[in-house]
Amino acid sequence: MKKTITTMAVVCSLTMMNAQTSKGPVKLKYPDTRKTETNDTYFGTNVKDPYRWLEDDRSAETAAWVKAENEVTYNYLSQIPFRDALKARLEKLWNYEKISAPFKEGNYTYYTKNNGLQNQSVIYRKDASGKEEMFLDPNTFSKDGTSSLGGLDFSRDGSKVAYSISEGGSDWRKVIIMDAITKKIIEDTLVDIKFSGVSWKGNDGFYYSSYDKPTGSELSAKTDQHKLYYHKLGTSQKDDKVVFGLDQKRRYVGGSVTEDDKYLVITAANSTSGNELYVKDLTNPSSPLITILDNFNSDSYIMENEGGKLYIMTNLNAPNRRIVTTDISNPKPENWKDFIAETENVLTPSIGAGYFFANYMKDAVSVVKQYDYNGKLIREVQLPGVGTASGFGGKKEVKTLYFYFTNYTTPGTIYSYDPKTGKSEIYQKPKVDFNSADYTSKQVFYTSKDGTKIPMIITYKKGIKLDGKNPTILYGYGGFNASLTPGFSISNAVWLESGGIYAVPNLRGGGEYGKKWHDAGTKLQKQNVFDDFIAAAEYLIANKYTSKDFLAIRGGSNGGLLVGATMTQRPDLMKVALPAVGVMDMLRYHTFTAGAGWAYDYGTAEDNKEMFDYLKGYSPVHNVKKGVHYPATLITTGDHDDRVVPAHSFKFAAELQEKQTGSNPVLIRIDVNAGHGAGKSVAASIQESVDIFAFTLYNMGIKSLPNLKK
Repeated sequence: MKKTITTMAVVCSLTMMNAQTSKGPVKLKYPDTRKTETNDTYFGTNVKDPYRWLEDDRSAETAAWVKAENEVTYNYLSQIPFRDALKARLEKLWNYEKISAPFKEGNYTYYTKNNGLQNQSVIYRKDASGKEEMFLDPNTFSKDGTSSLGGLDFSRDGSKVAYSISEGGSDWRKVIIMDAITKKIIEDTLVDIKFSGVSWKGNDGFYYSSYDKPTGSELSAKTDQHKLYYHKLGTSQKDDKVVFGLDQKRRYVGGSVTEDDKYLVITAANSTSGNELYVKDLTNPSSPLITILDNFNSDSYIMENEGGKLYIMTNLNAPNRRIVTTDISNPKPENWKDFIAETENVLTPSIGAGYFFANYMKDAVSVVKQYDYNGKLIREVQLPGVGTASGFGGKKEVKTLYFYFTNYTTPGTIYSYDPKTGKSEIYQKPKVDFNSADYTSKQVFYTSKDGTKIPMIITYKKGIKLDGKNPTILYGYGGFNASLTPGFSISNAVWLESGGIYAVPNLRGGGEYGKKWHDAGTKLQKQNVFDDFIAAAEYLIANKYTSKDFLAIRGGSNGGLLVGATMTQRPDLMKVALPAVGVMDMLRYHTFTAGAGWAYDYGTAEDNKEMFDYLKGYSPVHNVKKGVHYPATLITTGDHDDRVVPAHSFKFAAELQEKQTGSNPVLIRIDVNAGHGAGKSVAASIQESVDIFAFTLYNMGIKSLPNLKK
């Protein structure tokens, strides 16, 4: 690719729009956004990038632009008459005690608890006598709740713990090592750790992964050589040994130690799909690194071992996944034997209490089967309803396991499970002021553009009239083999109470039907995802659930791309668009942080001319056109997002604000000291949900919310 960049300040013309409030029309004046003559040439095609300067997250000019845009946005939102009522209701609904499933480490039983509106959940523990004490309070990490707990990993005997902290929502972590008995910090903090867990080897040290700190901005500069390190307690981080990745350049490297401390398992990948697999015998320091898979043709990992017998979860020659066994002496795929064979449904396994649990997705709904270590089916686990079950994990010696069950109308409830008898009972049921019996979820199958059948779950209050006037949020993702399964949301409960409909289709690109379903929404087939989403909207409209005047489309990250592409391809289809932390510049996404690892799903503009043309054809930033009436748009992002850098959203907002025709507002809401979403404080999460719902309903012409409970 040939690149030429020259800078010439060109101030774009001010865009004026009307925003109707209860006090009458208000002029909405966007900030001036400077344009430059910045151009890239791809395969002989010149592509303008006038807002490239917004990629510089360290510049005072970008910071000033962020401040100015937020002032416009928050001034608009503050004039919505029912915004305060929405916030009051959401805070009241959110304000209930939340307790996690317990887990045992050493002589203590640990769990998290939130009294309702605490910004971060607190770690508590009980000793053998049942005496409770606070163990770790992440609310003390920062005054404003913008620092969060990223991970909590105990040494083998539970005497020590390493916990990671994310500051401002960044993927970069600090790791603090503490004596778990006395709660005293025992050595210097480890810094600059990214995309990593902590896996202890016994009680004397642990493995972790990271990149060299990039030159330039740590929030946006490219990071593409991940390395696995070993940290020995009592030594300096600068002396940590590189175990893997020094000579072999990989974008993502992970290391974990088996529960018996016998093996180190290493996965290595260049993309978010497909990995190499290695194992090393830790009982013999001079043992070689054994290669199980030396290519990226499958997603495979070792989930358990019994001595030298390995249990591997894989989608190699099994698009819906299977578990195989092999021996460490000769672990190549030709020696694999099926332990739990592939079925027509996608498998997500877990292990606990000496059993394997095969959690299958059947049309995005959970079915769980329990097996022993010989592969014998013990039973199908009886679930409390139709929805999503997760959990069943734990150490071999535990006697009781726990699982979490939820769906779109059922708040997440924790159940204890006796693996010997198969009996389960409620362990923790949240006391939420929401009557699930008043609502229903209905699964339908609709036809996409090419004839593919797509499932969608539609949730709404019973007795609703199908007259095309129901405010509806259509939420989607469609990428990276991720599956959208039924789950309760406090925020969505307020939407449903307000008379709204919430619809979630399982688009291609996701993992609901295995690897083939994922691949059908990648690279040169990515348009399938947008077509599936558009067809979902058309189904809702045709069946009178809603109409284009009452439809909002919503999605985050890859789902933000989904919204951006859909609203630029079919701006006539919806009234409101809500793209969050989206990948909006498909020609440059791979140049930021670890973005190059997304190429399995997207391809890159530098691959070949066909791929460049395809990406440019749907890239949201490059497909905003003058003279088009785009829907009312609220873009959301965080200034510390180093997963999908906020420049994607900045440039998309600038393009829309310049070229929008008509009176629909185009706003961008930029959270300060916030990242891609993980670890966001309760206060920030509530306010964001309030602003999104208020903006959506207001732009559908709704002036009051008589059904909103107080």
